[in-house]
Amino acid sequence: MIHNFSEFCDTLIDAGFSMGGGNAKGIYAVIPYGWEEQDSVKTPVKWHTGDPETDPWEWRMRVLEERNDIAYSKVFFRTSGYITREWYPYFSAVRRKGESFEEAYKGGTISQTAKHIYDIISENGETAFHEIKQIGGFYKEDNSKFERAIVELQMRMFITMCGRAQRVNKYGEGYGWNSTVFTTAEGFWQKRGFTLSNYDEVKSYEKIKTQILKLNPEADIRKINQFIKG
Repeated sequence: MIHNFSEFCDTLIDAGFSMGGGNAKGIYAVIPYGWEEQDSVKTPVKWHTGDPETDPWEWRMRVLEERNDIAYSKVFFRTSGYITREWYPYFSAVRRKGESFEEAYKGGTISQTAKHIYDIISENGETAFHEIKQIGGFYKEDNSKFERAIVELQMRMFITMCGRAQRVNKYGEGYGWNSTVFTTAEGFWQKRGFTLSNYDEVKSYEKIKTQILKLNPEADIRKINQFIKG
């Protein structure tokens, strides 16, 4: 049973990866219960309390801002998940299929909208969600297409979340809700002193599959396949 942020990180490092929310999705989650189930769990860890030590919702940003060995993004089933530095190259090998971004785009597996977003992030470095929209000329009518492309890039592991930022008015004052900041996967790890290795796609799949079955021997092979391949 997890009692605080430190224990969460230790368990995650041992596991290698985890679903981000309170649902294992048939695979694995370090915190396997959501806010609607937490009253029946005897642990100080509770969702949406705002306590940085015991609120898993706060941990998603803490790992990005305070650690150099854990990534968090929408990487599993088009929703959030954690991957440690050790395991990230294995997932990247499977998701990218040995292709660079340009090769994937030329091969038709990356949308035009996703390329536009990726180019903005590549050229500008760490870029907030609202800044990408402004730079790219995306409007309200583009919201659905824009958000699909942002998730597409995360699932393919070409971009990843790296923090949060507020909008700033003309006086330099922050306002409104925090906005997620994105960077390229390479940029994320380089900033943390790590270079992504180029692993074999097939061997990487088998390695991840073996680890999933170690964490959850009851995992269904179809779910495993979807979890790993995206």
